[in-house]
Amino acid sequence: MTALPRDARIGVLGAGAMGSGIAQVAAAAGHQVVVTDPVVETVARGAGNLRRNMERDVAKGRLTPEAARGLEARVTWSDAALGYYAPFTGCALVIEAIVEDLEAKQAAFHGLEGVVGDDALLATNTSSLSVTAIAAACRRPERVVGMHFFNPAPVLPLVEIVPGLGTAAGATEQARATVASWGKTVVVAADTPGFIVNRIARPFYGEALRIYEERVADRATIDWAMKEKGGFRMGPFALMDLIGNDVNYAVTRSIFEALHYDPRYKPSVTQQRLVEAGRFGQKSGRGHYEYHAGAVAPEPVRDEPLAERIVPRILAMLINEAADALFWGIASRDDIDLAMTKGVAYPKGLLRWADELGIAAVVDRLDALQAEYGEDRYRPSPLLRRMAARHERFYP
Repeated sequence: MTALPRDARIGVLGAGAMGSGIAQVAAAAGHQVVVTDPVVETVARGAGNLRRNMERDVAKGRLTPEAARGLEARVTWSDAALGYYAPFTGCALVIEAIVEDLEAKQAAFHGLEGVVGDDALLATNTSSLSVTAIAAACRRPERVVGMHFFNPAPVLPLVEIVPGLGTAAGATEQARATVASWGKTVVVAADTPGFIVNRIARPFYGEALRIYEERVADRATIDWAMKEKGGFRMGPFALMDLIGNDVNYAVTRSIFEALHYDPRYKPSVTQQRLVEAGRFGQKSGRGHYEYHAGAVAPEPVRDEPLAERIVPRILAMLINEAADALFWGIASRDDIDLAMTKGVAYPKGLLRWADELGIAAVVDRLDALQAEYGEDRYRPSPLLRRMAARHERFYP
């Protein structure tokens, strides 16, 4: 199955930051795109987002004024009312990017199926819900596929393609080929909670919160250690504030519940309290850090031995998640490492990192944590333990 041709019409349901970003990506690839949203006011904001993106790209020399005007002209904004899907008639692909609510998405796909042609592909941009469950609302679930972009979609290169239980192989391949033709880095993930990135990344936040709650180190010191000694682009607390503590907490809780309360994904009470207090991070002016005018960033304790307690612990948990994703067939070795470097800008693939550190050393650290805390949270992946016993590596 090949990519959709450039003259294929693309629909985007949802005109928020993600939907308008996806529309920009498709229009930049040469497609005519139609966008609408269940909330009428959101359509105008989406059009404004695209206009500002074009102005910024022109100002930075990324696009000529003519190219920016041409891209904008290829996007049609429709203020159709809730439940009205007629603007998508004739679309070869419709990408849904509305609220992360299963019933809302099922209703949307049921409505979309009533207006698009039999050959049209239907995609959901869900980051945490089951593609299979969403597709269950359709008469033809075989044409429904997950197409998870990362925010901001025009900037971040990764897209996770997620076939549901009933998705046809041809639909998966067409989705993969189409998104790749748009210049994106594509990985294929199994329809499991969090897919690749959101599942594997949980310990970056969760274990950092745990270290803070134990009073091993303060937030600024943990962030300093992970940036300066771990090589990560941002520390976990600064990143949670950027993402939004409300969003980060909701994803953690969703994965925890979907994986039947596995203690490895247990949400943090510290983060829960921040959300309850409305301290969402940068967007609310206060989160783990202060963002109001005149706020002074706290100074970290630049203690090398302390960093040696922080970084290897969080890294061991991340590697364990990556190994478990491979063990359970969530994605291939190469797609796991590619997803974490392209999706969340990790300094290197976690499985390759495990080889560098020594898999036996990672297992020893996890065993020591499990012995110290007596918690199943720290259990090593069976794959890691097996490979350590056999002196194997992920890469030759």
